[in-house]
Amino acid sequence: MGAAMLGNFAGVLFDGIAYGSLLFLISVGLSVTMGMMNFINLAHGAFAMLGGYVSVTLLSALGVPFLATLPLAFIASAVVGLVLERLLYRRLYKASHLDQVLFSIGLTFMSVAAATYFFGPTQQPVTLPEWLRGQVHILGLDVGAYRVFLIGVVVLVTIALGLLIERTRFGAQIRASVDNQTASAGLGINVSLVFSLTFALGSGLAGLGGGLGIDVLGLDPSFPVKYMVYFLLVVAVGGAGTIKGPLVAALILGVFDVAGKYYVPEIGAFVIYALMVVLLIVFPAGLIRRKA
Repeated sequence: MGAAMLGNFAGVLFDGIAYGSLLFLISVGLSVTMGMMNFINLAHGAFAMLGGYVSVTLLSALGVPFLATLPLAFIASAVVGLVLERLLYRRLYKASHLDQVLFSIGLTFMSVAAATYFFGPTQQPVTLPEWLRGQVHILGLDVGAYRVFLIGVVVLVTIALGLLIERTRFGAQIRASVDNQTASAGLGINVSLVFSLTFALGSGLAGLGGGLGIDVLGLDPSFPVKYMVYFLLVVAVGGAGTIKGPLVAALILGVFDVAGKYYVPEIGAFVIYALMVVLLIVFPAGLIRRKA
């Protein structure tokens, strides 16, 4: 009995980490736009949904291999994000947060209507490659191969994103532009271009997460509304403008959400919200604050 309980706990923990990794991948782009660009973008989930639809369309309709659809989902969401930033979002950078919320929530409902019109209201089916559908044996535990793949991708993306922000010239330009736009422009930094590329990066990461999450989160036109609160929770609890904060928050929330739904299914959906309240009381500015 003890071994069985331990095995169940390990399985729940692993599934929670995989789920949290996926939440982080989608939410980290929102952390960038909210914390670094000071823009409340509630339409962030729409870019994740776009990446999901790009991936499933290429996979199902055109027969493109699953792995090849992921960078294309990233590119498609990044391009759409770049276009919308240049045409619409930049007009509201200096607007009030209420204006930003109203604009982005309107964009969210427009994306829901567009997805319903073009793809229908039902869940999109996806068939993963054979090597991602089975179980793998790790440390005496049988876990889903796709969960292992998810965690591996998120580890690589996190390392790459950290190096980009902290170790490259572009990352230095992002940090400088966020801290003081006037001084950065005086030093020759094209602040407008930096913000556009940063927004595109965040949108692309959301699209990549949407493509990866089809099998775990599902995909239908209500996706941006259904998971909006989860993405906001990750950023609010972790601390906007950082990478480590949302990563820690996403893993905590993912594990507790899966554990709550497994062990106490009657109230499982409320566990994550109770945890959020506790964490925000203890860490009102987020688990990790961005250094200016």
